[in-house]
Amino acid sequence: MLTISNYVKAKTPEEAYELNQARSSRVMGGMMWMRLGNARVKTVIDLSELGLDQIEESDNVIKIGAMCTLRQLEECEALKEMYGDGIAESVRHIVGVQFRNQATVGGSIYGRFGFSDVLTAFLALDTFVELYDGGTIRLSEFVNRKPDKDILLSLIVRKSKRKFRYESIRQTKTDFPVIACSVVTGMVHGKETWYFCVGARPMKAALLEKQWEIPKDVSEEMLAEYARQAASEFTYGTNMRGSAEYRRHLAEVLIRREMSSILAEGR
Repeated sequence: MLTISNYVKAKTPEEAYELNQARSSRVMGGMMWMRLGNARVKTVIDLSELGLDQIEESDNVIKIGAMCTLRQLEECEALKEMYGDGIAESVRHIVGVQFRNQATVGGSIYGRFGFSDVLTAFLALDTFVELYDGGTIRLSEFVNRKPDKDILLSLIVRKSKRKFRYESIRQTKTDFPVIACSVVTGMVHGKETWYFCVGARPMKAALLEKQWEIPKDVSEEMLAEYARQAASEFTYGTNMRGSAEYRRHLAEVLIRREMSSILAEGR
């Protein structure tokens, strides 16, 4: 049971940050996971009046406020135009529409949960996080930081001509993923670069970068070998949803599928 003593709706990011410095304070997002916990919280901080519930597109970036819902991600035309159905695919299995109408992007990213589809998807893209105190840093750097008491303001995706795919395996449709994979490719400094991200290992998502120039007509055997190499560089663990070896095998299969789909698009 979650017990809350004080509820404060912050008027400014500065106020939210100062309130959050107390050990007994917590920031609420959509309250989808926090409310299931068993804890006593002295002060819960609501960010809903800070204007962080919008997705803004400019010439160079797509800026996603921390209080945007997963449903907003799912329906965002700017993200669909840039990355096809990949982002929508990464959230569509998360419980149901009612849940996605409340769960927030900030909660999904800041929590750095091992099962997070959202983290697995955006980590493979050219993504940054905007923090109140820590400034703007790469998501890949933020993921590996120790948890602190900063305030996540937004997720910033830098636009680029990259092809993106996302797939996951679940035991049942709305369950946590057994494994989740995203694959992105594009030209970086004149070189073809592939990004592989594997989440629900069951540890938090990890990112791998490879500068592979793979021909569009690559054989199935060679493509399978590329996928095997990529999957083998991640660490996997065992829990009630699957063994480490099972996860490694699934990651290899999903990576091969996603690479094949990307290469087929360019033919």
